[in-house]
Amino acid sequence: MSRPLLAALASLALSACSVLPATEIQRLEDLRYSPDDWAQALYADVYFPPPGQDTGARPAALVVHGGGWQRRDRSDMEATARQLAAAGLVAINIDYRFAPEHPFPAQLHDLQQAMAWIHRQAASWRIDTRRIIGVGYSSGGHLVSLLGVIGEGHPLDRPYGGEHARLAGVLTGGTPTDLFKFADGRLVVEFLGGTRAEVPQRYRLASPYHQLGDSAPPFFLFHGSLDTLVPRDHAADFHAALRARGIPSRLHYQSLRGHFLGFLTRGPAIAAGIDFLSDAWGDGEAPPVDAARSR
Repeated sequence: MSRPLLAALASLALSACSVLPATEIQRLEDLRYSPDDWAQALYADVYFPPPGQDTGARPAALVVHGGGWQRRDRSDMEATARQLAAAGLVAINIDYRFAPEHPFPAQLHDLQQAMAWIHRQAASWRIDTRRIIGVGYSSGGHLVSLLGVIGEGHPLDRPYGGEHARLAGVLTGGTPTDLFKFADGRLVVEFLGGTRAEVPQRYRLASPYHQLGDSAPPFFLFHGSLDTLVPRDHAADFHAALRARGIPSRLHYQSLRGHFLGFLTRGPAIAAGIDFLSDAWGDGEAPPVDAARSR
């Protein structure tokens, strides 16, 4: 790799991590968000905007890491959580249960529990619950996208969903949106508990593309133009489906980036996504979730 390219990558990485000095972002660490009787204790770190930036109720972001539904942890998304906090959002960066020990929909249930917890903390953290977005990358992007398209009456909305689990927008990168597109690779098979031929309905139920309805919130999708792990048609097809339903959506391709480089240089895309969702809401203020879903 050439020195100019290395220098450019270093600059982009710093832009993702150094939005504001770390001392200006307040953080609460290792807060348990799962219920006492949950199958596994799950934790979150919460990042707050710099003091004095806003005195009213603030938007928030549920931040979800990737790792093939099987590995990694929330530390992967710390830079993104800090970037969101610097932009004025309360960022809740969570862990969740892993496959194959905990197959789908365990991970979605974890996100729904996290949303319930955020709502319970909203008053003390000054969160506007009408303006909670989902932010994720790769498998984490899949989970927030699926959460975003689930509405009232959807089979995945119970037993742990409901109005508290509704997102006002989704900002996601490198996202698998149609799990039928994977050729029965190990990660997807272990996540869903079988192959496409064995459990086709589970593949359909777990795919944001196939669960998309008119009630979905605005989406900002970013994707590496050279991604071969999660090919770019996952983003292109989902974006087209969103637009066909009249749902605000923008697709941003990261030029000459694959799946992992797209993640490492995600800072500018995250910034563009924040701007897009603010514009989609109008003047930076989101309408109530029900109104946002009817646009």
